[in-house]
Amino acid sequence: MSKVIIPSLAGLLLAATAMAADVTYRKDIRPLWEARCSACHGAASPYLGDFLEHPRTFMQQMQGPRMDTYADLIFFVGWPDTGAIMRRLDDGKNSKDGKPGNMYLFLGATDEERQTNFKVFKAWVGEDAWNHKRWDARGDMPGVTKEELSKIKVKY
Repeated sequence: MSKVIIPSLAGLLLAATAMAADVTYRKDIRPLWEARCSACHGAASPYLGDFLEHPRTFMQQMQGPRMDTYADLIFFVGWPDTGAIMRRLDDGKNSKDGKPGNMYLFLGATDEERQTNFKVFKAWVGEDAWNHKRWDARGDMPGVTKEELSKIKVKY
């Protein structure tokens, strides 16, 4: 029986790895982003620096930082706003308090859709790279390490 189970488990692991490896910005993230995020983070939105200077003004206009290109979006994964995508889109299972990120609800109309879309983002960033750390330590949260950054996938 173990001769059947071991190959089956190995096959499942390979399939899961292949699925994660196949998630790309062009094929998966861009269409998802256009459907769920572009209304507030599109080309008319401010760049991060401008947003940080006047966040209330932009939030009143329903605009968040601009993320309409691959280059703009990865700012919020790796640097300069390290981990922002992970903190804001997280479903709460990766946080100490169990609360989802403030943008999690926008990932879908139902919890099932949100979970599906969350898993796509998580696979794109990299299962092992998904954490809430910032570039520098803040409070009791240490800053992200070089080893953690090296796990980020974000394939184009």
